[in-house]
Amino acid sequence: MKPYRQALALPGLRTLLLVSVLARVPLTATGVTVTFYVVLDLGRGYGAAGLVGAAMTIGMALGGPLLGRLVDRRGLRPVLALTTVAEGIFWSTAPALPYPLLLPASFVAGLLALPIFSVIRQSIAALVPPEQRRPAYALDSMSTELSFMVGPALAVALATAGSARVTLYAVGAGIVAAGIALWRLNPPTRGTDEPAREQRRVPRREWLTARLVAVLAVSLAGTLVLGGTDVAVVAVLRAAGEVGWTGAVLAAWAVASLGGGFAYGAVSRSVSPLALTAVLSLCTIPIGLGGAHWWLLSLALIPAGILCAPTLAATADAVSRLAPASVRGEAMGLHGSAVTVGLALGAPLSGAVIDSSTPAWGFVVTGAIGLLVAAAVLPTVLRHGREPATAQAAPTTAAPTTAPVGPS
Repeated sequence: MKPYRQALALPGLRTLLLVSVLARVPLTATGVTVTFYVVLDLGRGYGAAGLVGAAMTIGMALGGPLLGRLVDRRGLRPVLALTTVAEGIFWSTAPALPYPLLLPASFVAGLLALPIFSVIRQSIAALVPPEQRRPAYALDSMSTELSFMVGPALAVALATAGSARVTLYAVGAGIVAAGIALWRLNPPTRGTDEPAREQRRVPRREWLTARLVAVLAVSLAGTLVLGGTDVAVVAVLRAAGEVGWTGAVLAAWAVASLGGGFAYGAVSRSVSPLALTAVLSLCTIPIGLGGAHWWLLSLALIPAGILCAPTLAATADAVSRLAPASVRGEAMGLHGSAVTVGLALGAPLSGAVIDSSTPAWGFVVTGAIGLLVAAAVLPTVLRHGREPATAQAAPTTAAPTTAPVGPS
């Protein structure tokens, strides 16, 4: 417990993590809420619901780096004010929009989505010295896991007990409340003790290095595997006639992830995000061979589950070390986009494979893709193995604050 006690003793971190758990719950419920609304209230199919979700996801992937760049230039509170107002407008009007208008509105809402995930990770980098970030990011990853365990379940309960339209309003109110809470907290986005040269704006061509791109690639690959696993689990249980045990199996997977995240934060040595992603992918491939019974599937998920939270924590930690403080918002936005795109690709890819073969192949294909990505970036990591591991090694010739950030 010592690494965690030391991290939580740092001023501001305990409050930030507590707010992050509560603030992320409504955000994790958006996908299932929109799906229920489009299918039940608008009478459209799941394909139409998927298009709305895809539009929102594409908007989030494009908007994450842009909002992060705005945080770097203008500060956190203006971005929180902008996105909170945008979220309030969308969720309060979405129940009245016909489907042809809901689709583009979802894209705009994704573009201006409240950047809670990237802001929390950026603030952790500002509050926590590099040598203590591993347990801090492990706590962040575990809190994210808890939010995903609670948010969608609450949305399903509210939609089934009441209506999907009411759930839209509730989720929107929760997101607006989260934005207001973060605005009031106003966590730092740059550390006061970071070197002065890190506070100067660095051109993108200097900080978006091959090593950082490799970290973003394995971030995408890791969440692609997770998204594919989620769908494959449901397919395996449905084929076995045990779909009623889905909640229990996914809960066991989440508990394994929490245990792995706790262990990752407690170890004394850093673990490469590339290695974690590769092992996660390797452990995912044979899951479908674990048997059709729900308890056998739960056991088969444990090895991969243990690596879920550590993989996400390690990639966020790596980005915080490789990006200078003056551009860390944009870098964390890129990391958030990679995570979002990975999840968005994993689910339909696994579903398409399952539709054309058997549920077990959903695990095999997504795990194999994760391994291929890890193998593809391995030469880059080896080639740039001596690249500075922290942003403190940023070039002393960094551009002044008036210099352009780089190509758009």
